[in-house]
Amino acid sequence: MKAIPAIDLREGACVQLVGGAYEAERVRLPDPLDVARGWREAGFGSLHVVDLDAATGRGSNAALIEQLVRGADVQVGGGVRDEAAVARLLALGAARVVVGTRGVEDAAWLEAVARAHPGRVVLAADVKGRAVVTRGWAATTTLDVLALLARVRALPLAGVLVTAVHLEGQLQGTDVGLFREVVAASPVPVIASGGVTTADDLRALQSTGCHAAVIGMALYTGRLDAPAIAREFPS
Repeated sequence: MKAIPAIDLREGACVQLVGGAYEAERVRLPDPLDVARGWREAGFGSLHVVDLDAATGRGSNAALIEQLVRGADVQVGGGVRDEAAVARLLALGAARVVVGTRGVEDAAWLEAVARAHPGRVVLAADVKGRAVVTRGWAATTTLDVLALLARVRALPLAGVLVTAVHLEGQLQGTDVGLFREVVAASPVPVIASGGVTTADDLRALQSTGCHAAVIGMALYTGRLDAPAIAREFPS
């Protein structure tokens, strides 16, 4: 299993939020490019970049993203809601593009974009409990995450990114039971996110069969030893 540091962009800075709530910002670093260099120097080979402003309709960090994707294995998401945006990010150098809200709400569009870019699109399934949430975690749907996975079974996706929003940024451990269910149901590799706090959390996710885990708060607050994690879970 791969460990992938998260770089969440807000107003040009790298931030970490608790539970996805904008008013609960705990970490703010002014230079995301320096943050990315630091994670690479620690030994991480991949990065997960999210434009929180674009995801929530507050703005865009497109210029920063253009620099972050150069010459590295970077998957990018946040507010990607048309095929032109997917194509542009891939052309800039993104290894994979993460689609969330429209991918969940518009099955025909997701199929079209996945088939246009086979193996390059990751579906983001953000969940509270087992219910999928969209629009920057502001809207809760009636769709169960396992039902969503069944719906995309035939698509040539690169993977599905499942974020346990109910645990995001809280440093209380991750939802291993959720990820065990998701891996068993998913036709594509599963990337886990939300709540990872210790190396044992990562080992538990690895035991479920997750392909990768995105880590945020625990790295930014020093709860995890970044070089040790990069060695044990190389990306």
